[in-house]
Amino acid sequence: MKKAITKKPVAAKDDATTKKSKKIKIFNRLRGVRDVLFDEYRYWDLVTKKATDLANAYGFKRIDTPVLEKLELYERSSGKTSDIVTKEMYSFVDKSGEKIALRPEATPGLVRAYIEHGMFNLPQPVKMFWLGPAFRHDKPQAGRYRQFNQLNLEMFGEAGPVADAQLILIAYNFFREMQVDVQVQINSIGCKDCRKDYLDKLVKYYKDKTRHSKLCLDCKKRILKNPLRLLDCKEDKCVAMRAEAPQIVDTLCEPCREHFVKVLEYLDDTSINYNLNPFMVRGLDYYNRTVFEILPVEGSTESRQTSLGGGGRYDELVEYMGGRATPACGFGIGVERTILKIKEKNIPLKKEEEADVFLAQLGEASRRRSMILFEELRRAGIKVGQMFTKDSLKIQLEEANRMGVKFSLILGQKELSDGTILIRDMESGVQEVVDLNKAKTEIEKRLNNHIEKK
Repeated sequence: MKKAITKKPVAAKDDATTKKSKKIKIFNRLRGVRDVLFDEYRYWDLVTKKATDLANAYGFKRIDTPVLEKLELYERSSGKTSDIVTKEMYSFVDKSGEKIALRPEATPGLVRAYIEHGMFNLPQPVKMFWLGPAFRHDKPQAGRYRQFNQLNLEMFGEAGPVADAQLILIAYNFFREMQVDVQVQINSIGCKDCRKDYLDKLVKYYKDKTRHSKLCLDCKKRILKNPLRLLDCKEDKCVAMRAEAPQIVDTLCEPCREHFVKVLEYLDDTSINYNLNPFMVRGLDYYNRTVFEILPVEGSTESRQTSLGGGGRYDELVEYMGGRATPACGFGIGVERTILKIKEKNIPLKKEEEADVFLAQLGEASRRRSMILFEELRRAGIKVGQMFTKDSLKIQLEEANRMGVKFSLILGQKELSDGTILIRDMESGVQEVVDLNKAKTEIEKRLNNHIEKK
């Protein structure tokens, strides 16, 4: 007779053990993007406040545009052969089959908004202030990210050189008032009429057999598609070759020459630190006449990597994008690069405004009443701190000391039942019991006395 085989029961795995054995994936941010943490936002607040104040002072109004736009918008405005479109732009086909791009720069979207919303019917010039993120698949390095932030000022409907000069002055003052020493690199690339003669000379110069053989691969393509960008190359051998190239200022037509001379005269009058750079062209197809870049003084060679901002005039872009013929000019400033420069120079920031009063509580009932009092004080314009998540009075008062408040309000169970509250002078340590319903009035009186003593 066969023995019955008894299977041993398999012990069920402990859920906790199973969970521990599984490796939980930790997600990291993508390459070339970054988080802006608490301490760094002090710099962001400084930069954005200064930009907003200057924009308001000069009559520029805030505008925002979508992060997503049609791919064609940038192909048309920036140029299909531009580095932005061919190398750097994030583009994709969405679920409806439409070709979409993440915004690589602000100006094309602002031009679209100007046309789409019929802003040519507004009093001219229309002055726009824009601040937001842009995206380029660039090689990440210090001050250069794949998601970066810019602030832009753009002016539509003004053809005179005073507009160019005013924008340069605003950009220059923006940095000067934040104690960052900069130099303006400026040039004129003329108009389509006078540029034609120049391009013929430029191509002839670079097509010389000796020079052509030394060009980088990109420049050999540029000489056929967009020769003006030969001057924008940062390869050492191309930079060296550029030194003897024809200068565009020598071929400007009379209107372009007169415009540029007047811009420079305005800059001379305002004592702006600028340098005439005959080989600066910027990297976009839509510019004409005045172009400029803002470089830190200690790095005012021509490295685009150190550029803090730049811009110029684009008189034909609005019409080219389907609107009425409208002269325009503007500039953009890199927020991250500006912050990096402020940090490099160890420019001291003003201490953040902390609370004047701290509200401490002890016990559940006191916490509830303190939350009501906190709102009463806040609505009265009193800067008040709190730690409602903590039960320990010691920890709360340590936080009050750290914040450097002038007075602490302490509400315990005894005070609550008596209808009172303690006011402690944090400098002298003296405490006084006051009516809970008069806490706001009493603290306002003490704060006013504190100001008068100063």
